[in-house]
Formats: sequence, C-alpha cells, structure tokens
Amino acid sequence: MIEYLSMLRRIYTDGRTWLKDAEPSFMGYSIGKWIDEDGRGRYNVLEVETRNLKGPRAFDASGIPLHSDNQTVVKKRIYLNKSDPNILHDEVTTIDNALTQPCTVTKNYHRERNPVWVEAICAEGNQHVRIGKESYMLSADGYLMPAKKDQPPPDLRYFTKAQK
Repeated sequence: MIEYLSMLRRIYTDGRTWLKDAEPSFMGYSIGKWIDEDGRGRYNVLEVETRNLKGPRAFDASGIPLHSDNQTVVKKRIYLNKSDPNILHDEVTTIDNALTQPCTVTKNYHRERNPVWVEAICAEGNQHVRIGKESYMLSADGYLMPAKKDQPPPDLRYFTKAQK
C-alpha cells in the first residue's frame, strides 16, 4: 500500500481475477502474487500487475502523454538483492499503446536501519480552494484565481461589494 492524496493503493495477493467493468481510478487496480523463486520455501519476489488507470496521464515528469485509450498495464517485480539484503529492487515495466515497445526501469532502494521520520502535513500552506465542484487557487498576493484555463468565476451573489 502507498498513500497519495488520501488514496490507498492496494495490491491484492489472494488469487483473485481481474474485475469486469471496473471503474478506472488514479491508483488503478493491482493484483500481485508472491513467488518462491529459488524453491527454498520462502517467498522472495512480489510480482504486481496494475490496470484500470484513469486517464489522461503522463508517462513521466517530461509530460509525455500516455495513450488516450487508457489500456496501460504496469508490471512490477519487487525483490531484495541476493548479495546485499539492504537493497530492494523494484523493476517497473510500462506497456502502453503510446509507446513503441514496453519500457522497463529499475529503481533501487537502500535500507535505512535507523530512519528519522519527519511529519509532513500537506494541508499546511495549501493554496487550493474548493468552491462547490470547482477548484481555485490563491495567488501569491492572496487573491482567488482560476486553477484551469477558461474556468468560470465562483458565484458571488451572497457577497456584498466592499464599502470604502
């Protein structure tokens, strides 16, 4: 499970199959399976496949868009390094019709034996304002501004004009 904007990502490892007509979400739907790769009676690899990702989405920070058909499949293999168990490998393969071939990257994580956890409160200093079904932002000088192009202004009928 990971947390992102109050959404949890669940990886189901109970042998279930893919849902039919599942509603797409930003985290997608993930099914995983544990593997005893070397036959020693201990699971040492987690393979995960994620589908039903809600679009539109970008491939990476460059902003390259993924295909609008939203058929992206992300496969992961997560395992510890055999020679150094303090290193976790996360192989991520993205399969998408906007790509000419599957793209695989490996992320390596080093174990921190004595981590120092710092509290991060996302609401602190948040400049986002939600009015009805619309989201706005506060500008640097404290004024309400649109969050997207051609966004209608909020309904101000219950506010009176400031008197001088």
